[in-house]
Amino acid sequence: MSLTNMQYDEIIRSYNRIGLENKRRQNERIAEVYEAIPRIREINDEISSISVNTAKHLLQSNQDTAVSSSSEYMSEFKARLHALKSEKLSLLEKNGFSADYMDMHYQCSDCQDTGYIGNRKCHCFTRAEIEILYRQSNLREQLAKQNFDSFNISLYDDSNASTDTSTGKTPRQNMLSVLSLCHHFVDNFGADNAKYHNLLLFGKTGVGKTFLTHCIARELLDKAFSVIYLSSIHFFDILSDATFDKNNISAQSKADYISNCDLLIIDDLGTELSNSFTNSAFFNIINERLLSNRSVIISTNLIFPELMERYSERLTSRLTKEYTFLKIYGDDLRHRML
Repeated sequence: MSLTNMQYDEIIRSYNRIGLENKRRQNERIAEVYEAIPRIREINDEISSISVNTAKHLLQSNQDTAVSSSSEYMSEFKARLHALKSEKLSLLEKNGFSADYMDMHYQCSDCQDTGYIGNRKCHCFTRAEIEILYRQSNLREQLAKQNFDSFNISLYDDSNASTDTSTGKTPRQNMLSVLSLCHHFVDNFGADNAKYHNLLLFGKTGVGKTFLTHCIARELLDKAFSVIYLSSIHFFDILSDATFDKNNISAQSKADYISNCDLLIIDDLGTELSNSFTNSAFFNIINERLLSNRSVIISTNLIFPELMERYSERLTSRLTKEYTFLKIYGDDLRHRML
């Protein structure tokens, strides 16, 4: 996945805040117990004292010290320590406190709120990554409603009269094929030899192109891949701001994320104002992500001849060679869902 350094640092800072809050709450619980049961403070002080004295005794011992003497000392220490801990536990229970009331309490007991178990990221760290990636993707609200689970294939016409002459399939049959390829894209995402590395969904307005991109984004975000979704207009606005205003830190950061996220989704390509800058910037991003083996999904209402007319030949050449084109057709689903 592709967390930026800033995003990673944000997660680490959150763990640091949790650790400080855990310690503050523990200190409050300890103070509460000391006020209710003064004897427990005395017990803790005595445990600390005998532990320090025992450590000093062991450090001062040398090879000539009788083993039996050290063993006897340790036996006495363990017996006294056990007696003190037993008394402490008894006092806590008698006064209505749980045995672990004075201990540190963690939100995640597996990693003790550090984010790591050894050198491996804890499951709670992965959840934090997913949370921050959702926020960055611009898709949180949409994905709650638009995902593969909520995709309604019955909205697509399956009558013989609706069969497309170029594909020989009804809109529903075609969408079932498209869905299969989209699931394949998700299931194999990130694999070195993955087919369908980049997708271009095309068809008229309202046939489900954007919905499908949301379905894919939801699956990959839940797997902790970084996904950013941008309308074509917003996409080019960011690139323009980053190119012509080097002091715009926000635009520079967003442009960097566009280049480096695991999956970039550009929706409604062709709705932007076309000029030499947009053509050049678009080619540079597409080419850069191809070279770095990072996936792109494009949705557009334009058919291929219109893409060729609107964009440069070298760009459309990249698209035809490196992208899987998925034609989506049928009635405007927005009317069917009314």
